[in-house]
Amino acid sequence: MQQRTVNRGVLILVLVLISAIFFKVVQPFVQAVFIAALFAALFHPLYRWLRNIMGGRATLASLTTLLIIIFFVVTPLSIVFSIVVSQAADLADRTVPTIQQFISTPGAVSELLSTLPFYETLQPYRSMLLNVAGDFSRSLSGWAVDMAQSFTRGTISSALSLLIILYTMFFLFIDGDRFLYYLLYYIPLNDDDEKKLLERFISVTRATLKGTAVIGILQGGLAGLALNFAGIPSSLFWAVTMMFLSVVPGVGGAIVWIPATLYLFFTGQQVTAIVVGLFCVLVVGAIDNLLRPKLVGNDTQLHELMIFFSTLGGLLLFGFMGFIIGPIVAALFVTVWELYGYEFSRWLPTTAFRPESGKVVLPHERFTRNTNAEQRRKVDRNQVDTDQPTSHAKDDPKD
Repeated sequence: MQQRTVNRGVLILVLVLISAIFFKVVQPFVQAVFIAALFAALFHPLYRWLRNIMGGRATLASLTTLLIIIFFVVTPLSIVFSIVVSQAADLADRTVPTIQQFISTPGAVSELLSTLPFYETLQPYRSMLLNVAGDFSRSLSGWAVDMAQSFTRGTISSALSLLIILYTMFFLFIDGDRFLYYLLYYIPLNDDDEKKLLERFISVTRATLKGTAVIGILQGGLAGLALNFAGIPSSLFWAVTMMFLSVVPGVGGAIVWIPATLYLFFTGQQVTAIVVGLFCVLVVGAIDNLLRPKLVGNDTQLHELMIFFSTLGGLLLFGFMGFIIGPIVAALFVTVWELYGYEFSRWLPTTAFRPESGKVVLPHERFTRNTNAEQRRKVDRNQVDTDQPTSHAKDDPKD
């Protein structure tokens, strides 16, 4: 017995050591594998349908699915991205010299400041504002150069990451369900807990992708059209930028359209600026307020603050794809704590504090409610089966 305990201890130590070394080896590709797993799950119904009509040929179905993804998703996005990069470069080439010339022109900044209604308040800070404007111009020039270089490096890196993602998706379509089985097998949880974690992971991923795509396209497209009608150059670049920025709840495209509105206002287009500003506030902003809770919040069952900070934290930690990874981590975090509250509900002491903001539902109450609802659905399905015509029952060989 003691020898067996020692053997198990050594085995666990070796397991942890080898796993840590293996993780270090594959660490540069973890994010690409994770993204491949997300999109493989997203397109798995298409793969399953193709496999059925191809007579169960998994390899051919996986390859066909990848070709469809490349043709209908990757290629259009690549074309849009190339146009956006071209417009960004043109915008930098035209904007930076214009700003530098404007700042270097004697009296130009003072003339602009004099048009402001609060000019008298800014007059004592005139020299400081000129220095800030000069520093901003130099920073903008450096940013334009860095952006051009980063686009060049990023294109090569993105192409390599895309190949890794597609290659991984090819095998995940074929063997992904077996990988998931082994993963769940080695997690020392009961079936109900594993099912809750898996369902939460799937629901959050689907809701985040669906909600972000719909909200991003609507917000970026509508705000981009508004800027295009207002005469803002490189409107496609700004539209795509606002699509990406829309992943940040509550802020999103306002980072772009607010400065654009101010630019229109201070260049003598006050009416256009007011129309664009009202359109973006009332229409574009309403999309985020109305659709995000329905498309993201309800399915993820996360508080708005949790979605906000997990999205921002995910973006800072994992890059652009952090808008998916962050909410997934937050949802799993909440689910694990709920499982803890459910399993240890007997030992957790109650509290006399009662919040005034709303009703509190404890984990064991929520899980009991969900279990009862699932049982009712099973009873309803059984009732429907028993209500079928008796001729079907007679045809059943089991009877």
